[in-house]
Amino acid sequence: MSMNYLIRNVRLEDKENVDILVIGSHIIDIGQKLEYSLPAMKIVDAHGARVIAGLIDQHVHSIGGGGEDGPASRVPPIVFSDCAKAGVTTLVGTLGTDSHTRSLRDLLAMTQALDETGINAYCLTGSYEYPSPTLTGDVADDLLFCKPVIGCKLAISDHRCSCPTTEEIIRLASKVRLGGLISHKVGELHIHVGADSRGIEQLFDIIERTILPVTIFRPTHMGSHLEQAERFVRKGGFVDITAGRNAPEAIATLLSRLPPALWPQVTVSSDSNGSLPKWNDKREIIGMDRGRMTSLLQTLSILVEEKGLPLSEVLPLFTSNVAKALHFTQVGSVEIGKQADLVLLDGEFQVQSVMAKGVWLSFDSQILVKGMFED
Repeated sequence: MSMNYLIRNVRLEDKENVDILVIGSHIIDIGQKLEYSLPAMKIVDAHGARVIAGLIDQHVHSIGGGGEDGPASRVPPIVFSDCAKAGVTTLVGTLGTDSHTRSLRDLLAMTQALDETGINAYCLTGSYEYPSPTLTGDVADDLLFCKPVIGCKLAISDHRCSCPTTEEIIRLASKVRLGGLISHKVGELHIHVGADSRGIEQLFDIIERTILPVTIFRPTHMGSHLEQAERFVRKGGFVDITAGRNAPEAIATLLSRLPPALWPQVTVSSDSNGSLPKWNDKREIIGMDRGRMTSLLQTLSILVEEKGLPLSEVLPLFTSNVAKALHFTQVGSVEIGKQADLVLLDGEFQVQSVMAKGVWLSFDSQILVKGMFED
């Protein structure tokens, strides 16, 4: 029998002393001084902790990225506790620069493993390269026959990519579009955008001269292409900014340039376990770091505490905006009828407890479900 929970005394948005009733995997009631007596129900006192929806991270190198400086530069895979510590309850895995020593089969297996341990886990077919590597031999078939696959990845404007022509991008996007339609999934072409100054000019060309919807294309790492990001959003597209050191300034700047009505088209992801190489002007690596899932909450905290943006206005970039972009209808907000994906935070935006699908992944900072590759 699954456990039911009455979580008392949380702070939800601008209301305090709120109670949340979780039955099975879903939120059944939200209110003050709720009174229920149900079989297998446990009452949990949150002592005034802030509750937010579980974060949705749509760009995770779940089997590790990197490799552009030789085998020793390959980044290790994520482990279950990475998600629990970061408050991430839904993620989308992707390959990185190296799709030769890392494979889509490995990515699919990791996605299934994460899902079994409690995370809402999805993945992308494709990689940096064109033609795209696939699981079945066809991008559309990958979306149709591989349940966790919701889209395809491609890289542009990066000296490590295959430099696809605009016509090649059109053909790939058409495949992704068809696969999304027949599989009833979002069917996104998730595009790694490198540092080259051309950015997403190819995408503007495509949406201006073809009938492909702008919403198929999901450019990420757009923090260094803010003028293009603004232009793309105004054309109806979604743009994604990578969390981290420079992200709060980039996000605040982009939001200041857009009317609030368009903010739902801006999302943030972590690039967790991907490599973050530093290059000199000769395209030589002079240093390397890696993306970390905890950068999401760190970025959110800075936006609120230092940039002075209301939590209610910037939290959706990490939750409901992502759910909308990916057509995830059961996650992304704390509402009656939604899946019970909850994160309890202290006053400094530190994770206290995480629940996904109505099950505690961590409680009082203790990991409760043992994950892969962990001691």
